[in-house]
Amino acid sequence: MTKLSVNINKIATLRNSRGGKNPDVVQVALDAERFGAQGITVHPRPDERHIRKDDVFSLKGQISTEFNIEGFPDDRYMKIIDEVRPAQATLVPDPPHVLTSNAGWDTFEQKDFLSEIIKQIKSYGVRTSIFVDPDTSMVEGAAGVGTDRIELYTESYARHYHDKREKAIKNYILAANKAKELGLGVNAGHDLDLHNLRYLKDRIPFMDEVSIGHALVCDALYYGLENTIQMYLRQLA
Repeated sequence: MTKLSVNINKIATLRNSRGGKNPDVVQVALDAERFGAQGITVHPRPDERHIRKDDVFSLKGQISTEFNIEGFPDDRYMKIIDEVRPAQATLVPDPPHVLTSNAGWDTFEQKDFLSEIIKQIKSYGVRTSIFVDPDTSMVEGAAGVGTDRIELYTESYARHYHDKREKAIKNYILAANKAKELGLGVNAGHDLDLHNLRYLKDRIPFMDEVSIGHALVCDALYYGLENTIQMYLRQLA
């Protein structure tokens, strides 16, 4: 079964817009788990525009499912991973100023950097996953740097899903199969929603995990958080 990890960054964005503690990101994470989520994802950026460093430490020890911390592996991020020891560290190539993740790693150009970072994270007993575009050569490079999993960056798939979904998913299937062949786990994330998730799951049935935040939180405004999480889980069944 493909696990659903709920990204709660947007919950923190809502809280930060007014200050205070409403909504409470820890309580939302615990409720998401209670409603069926099999993991919680956060991405603590340097500017703390959504999840803050203190949120990450507040969540530590509270999460009973898999805790996944995304981020660019600078010194700040590596210190968080060392101190929190989540189930998974997902490495993204985002510079500090970007609005959201927008590309996968060049696993050949960044081979030495990624290899050292991944070796260090693994020494903490933490599973590693790295963002990659749907490119079989980048997947081969990912295997070369020693990561446990890849996370397929699905923005392109989601953008073209409604026009030509067979074409949109083609390279993702090839990349996922290459990862499986090389013994890598396969995660996916970015712009996945209730419309495009089932097709992705059906065509790549061996995916380990999807991480979904923005669309899920938007849907929860209409359907409620518990019902929304159940709706997403049904897409993955």
